[in-house]
Amino acid sequence: MAFEHYRHALLNARNIRDSRLLIGTEGALEVRYAPFDHINPTAQLVILGITPGEQQANAAIHEMQRALSLGTTDAEALSRAKKHASFSGPMRINLLKMLDLIGVNKALDIPTCATLWGQHIGLVQFASALRYPVFMEGKNYTGSSPKMTTSPMLREQLMSFTAQELAILPNALVLPLGPAATDACRYLAKLGSIDPSRIVKGVPHPSGANGERIAYFLGQKHRVSLSNKTNPDKIDEGRDAALQTVSKWRQAV
Repeated sequence: MAFEHYRHALLNARNIRDSRLLIGTEGALEVRYAPFDHINPTAQLVILGITPGEQQANAAIHEMQRALSLGTTDAEALSRAKKHASFSGPMRINLLKMLDLIGVNKALDIPTCATLWGQHIGLVQFASALRYPVFMEGKNYTGSSPKMTTSPMLREQLMSFTAQELAILPNALVLPLGPAATDACRYLAKLGSIDPSRIVKGVPHPSGANGERIAYFLGQKHRVSLSNKTNPDKIDEGRDAALQTVSKWRQAV
């Protein structure tokens, strides 16, 4: 487990930029370690981002330090760190609204997906196509340049960690957030690492930068009010596809 290798450095690291947390480099790309190793074997839903951002990574490191200082086990500290840092802030609010809209709460038989960060956390696995934080020229990697499947280092991260993680959860719904995470799922599906019928495609990334797309997806903004940068037909198509995938999964389980 990567955690065992980086545990000592984590105990007093100020943030993800600590030199001891560097996993590897490839040109302007860097992969750094943050405690996102926890896997929930009972999860029925996998929420798959691109890679943890710097803010998430630092939140996970500090929560790990706090948990260990209280005397928790390493396993419990990893669980707390992941829960605390995963899809935090406004991103979480956008995400849970979209999850409820496409019926994930009904499929999981819970009142709202907001409880996935609390009472019903046992139903979800928070994950990323690239488990550990990736930076491009010192900034958060966005998944587009280079694509994770064309970079040898990133492709290795994808196959070594995420493919194995999804294999542990062969029946769970997989919700990739945004085009890059969706492309990663398609790549894994072609290799037989994931059943393509379980991939929920079409949900916009919950980032605040996607505010207009999210508002239209949720029905909070009308088509005539959209800017030229937003394609309503594509969003409608994605919403319908997501609803269909969740409904079929619900009927199958």
